[in-house]
Amino acid sequence: MNDEQFRQLLNRFEFSWAGYRKVRKGVKKRIRRYMKSIQCKNMETFLAELDKNDEIRQQCELLMTVSISRFFRDREFWHGFKEHILPELLRVDREKIKFWSAGCACGEEVYSFKIIWNMLSNSDHMVPHLDVWATDINPVYLDRARAGIYPSSSLREVTKEIQTRYFVKKGGKKRFEVKSSLKKDITWKTHHLLSEPPGAGFDIVFLRNNVLTYYREEPKKRAFSNVLKSLAPSAILVLGSHETVPFETTDLTGVEPYSFVFKKAKG
Repeated sequence: MNDEQFRQLLNRFEFSWAGYRKVRKGVKKRIRRYMKSIQCKNMETFLAELDKNDEIRQQCELLMTVSISRFFRDREFWHGFKEHILPELLRVDREKIKFWSAGCACGEEVYSFKIIWNMLSNSDHMVPHLDVWATDINPVYLDRARAGIYPSSSLREVTKEIQTRYFVKKGGKKRFEVKSSLKKDITWKTHHLLSEPPGAGFDIVFLRNNVLTYYREEPKKRAFSNVLKSLAPSAILVLGSHETVPFETTDLTGVEPYSFVFKKAKG
């Protein structure tokens, strides 16, 4: 599969070449293997199958999802989130905080958030009840997230203290499982970001390194509009460190010093 053929495939799903360029090798490999399994010998035949067979189209879209993550990815952001952004949000007296990891992949982001929350809970902070929603289009990723077992490479941003406190070794030194206490009170749900949000009134939404990276402009705008509808007044929205809001809006203001963290207007 050459790049021109891969671009044809991207076009079928309104995916962005810029988003897939650096990760295309692995995606191509998965698609070639799938094409072989359904006896499609060339891209022309495969594209025709996508147009007439919803099951094949759905499976292809799942195979094109990209899960590149690790615990506390962008460590500097997580430090600022724990020390400044989250405490500021918690200054307002609340009974509950509703958090949504939109496009959660294999769950590293969700558990990173829960670790931060647990650390705040064990400090002097009075924290409200936490309601966690974690969604992804790929049910295989969600199964891995529920299991909470990760290779050591996913923990390279994790300090020894956090590793000891929140992880247990699993089947040798190279695999770790998050402790059972972190797995509690998480709603895992299959969800496509181009569809309606799984709920409303979210106080914190992480929309990092997924739809705003891998889709073209129009689907980006549709997905982002859906996410905006899900935000509670004064909610915090976090994008990937290299992502930007796809259209101008007065509903959001930037949170210094980050170019990718925003606060929803009070309404």
